[in-house]
Amino acid sequence: MSFDGSFTHAMTKELNKTLSNGRVSKINQPYDNEVIMTIRANHNNYPLLMSANPNYARVQVTRVPYNNPSVPTNFTMTLRKHLSGSILSKVSQYNNDRVMTFHFITRNEIGDLKEMLLIVEIMARHSNIILVDKQDDMRIIDAIKRIGADKNRYRTLLPGDQYITPPKQEMFNPFEASDEDINNIKDLESKYPNQEMLANNIQYITQGLSKDTSLYLANYLHQDGDIKFLFNKFFEKFNQPKPTIIFNDKNKESFSVYPFTNNEKNIYFNSLSELLDKYYASRAQRDRVKEQGGTLIHIAKNELKKNRNKKKKLQKTLDNTKKADEYRTKGEILTTYLYKIERGMKSVELPNFYDKNKLVKIKLSNQLSPSENAQKYFKRYQKSKNAVIYVNEQLKKTNDEIEYFDNVLSQIELANPADLVDIKTEFKNEGYLNKNHNQNSSKRNKRQKISQPESFTSDNGIKILVGKNNLQNDKLTLKDADKRDTWLHTQNIHGSHVIIKSFDPDTKTIQQAAELAAYFSKARDSATVPVDYVKVKHVRKPNGAKPGLVIYEGQKTVFVTPKESDIKHLKENNN
Repeated sequence: MSFDGSFTHAMTKELNKTLSNGRVSKINQPYDNEVIMTIRANHNNYPLLMSANPNYARVQVTRVPYNNPSVPTNFTMTLRKHLSGSILSKVSQYNNDRVMTFHFITRNEIGDLKEMLLIVEIMARHSNIILVDKQDDMRIIDAIKRIGADKNRYRTLLPGDQYITPPKQEMFNPFEASDEDINNIKDLESKYPNQEMLANNIQYITQGLSKDTSLYLANYLHQDGDIKFLFNKFFEKFNQPKPTIIFNDKNKESFSVYPFTNNEKNIYFNSLSELLDKYYASRAQRDRVKEQGGTLIHIAKNELKKNRNKKKKLQKTLDNTKKADEYRTKGEILTTYLYKIERGMKSVELPNFYDKNKLVKIKLSNQLSPSENAQKYFKRYQKSKNAVIYVNEQLKKTNDEIEYFDNVLSQIELANPADLVDIKTEFKNEGYLNKNHNQNSSKRNKRQKISQPESFTSDNGIKILVGKNNLQNDKLTLKDADKRDTWLHTQNIHGSHVIIKSFDPDTKTIQQAAELAAYFSKARDSATVPVDYVKVKHVRKPNGAKPGLVIYEGQKTVFVTPKESDIKHLKENNN
């Protein structure tokens, strides 16, 4: 089920129950197109996420942690100006459409009460969050996405414009169905015994139904019983939801207000918001990382492409240098038989005294003397010999670069948005991020503080630290860790440095730390992952090595299977 009009109906009821008469205490915009408004209600703080993300547009209370940008956006400042300290009187829905309105009671400049509306339109790439002054003839104060006449001729969403609701559809609201509407449903049910055909036709006349919801409804109506009773009973479930992550026959998961399909793998939640946190946590995070780390990903991929092309050329050059001995041999043969060569010859066949005097054909330049031809081969030999040393050095550097950027891309793939700050700093330090890439840099280059590694606790109460990027890894392993602590890393696989803060960790703690190392690596989805562990004193960084690169010796190896549930358990042990 998608976040359709019917899901919006259920979420509106949940938010009204949870947030009504709450006071706005904080307003932040941690990500593009997403606002988190903390509302204090019933002696609890509720972080309300309003997302106009094209892929994950939704509204919910979220418990997923976030980091605020150092400088708030203009839209954030506008919301703070008009809504900070205001009271949320209610949440309403426009018909059964994907439009939720948050009604705030606040005071104007002279202290009079006024109503401000924050309207969230959940419409895929057209999603938006709009602040409207209800008393001023529905005047738009601002929108998270400003839409001019060049993008939408029906309605503009610009400061000063009058807010116009999305075009009304000629459909009926299933939560306010009349007898005529029910009769139309009855006609469709008798006309279309096929579930998909019935679902398509119901969706055509009923407002706010996604394809999934329509299919669930069509299947429900095909039961024995009165159509009116079945129809109303189906939509009553949206008023008394049982939030569920549903798994279909192909093991594909989706979220739903109610477990309309029975599967032993279905997961149930206490609230719709809790359901969405679980369903969207990793999906939305990957999208945010791609969005915020777009420049870093672009740089890494470009550098990878450049170095892979360079490696091919160097390899070709190295292959050519294998002829070096052949050039030396021909030079020596020419020197030995100079008396048999005349100026103007283009080639000559001479006995090769290195190969049982077999005749070898040697090309000559007719513009050079016999001696000059011999010297030409010796020069080519010397050049090739020198090239071998240079090319091997360059090949090593190029392979190191490829390894480095492969590792960085793996880290970005596993990163939280907050982890990107360290990777950005690393690229600056290494000279990969120039002024053109760094649009938000200030004139003064401030020293960026490296963020803290992620902390976990084993079942035996021992702290385990996990570096999430190269700068964290270097600081954790080479500066912060005690030489007697235990260090772990996936064997020959890109991943995090893991430190067990114990001089003599037990077997279970080592096992759990190894699971962390495997989970925060490129082998996260593998069944069996080899993880090396050794005392920190046996880990060192080679001179001139890239960030995050270390070498170690005397290690032992344990094999583990990383599971998200186990990692979550270790995180909860911190509390």
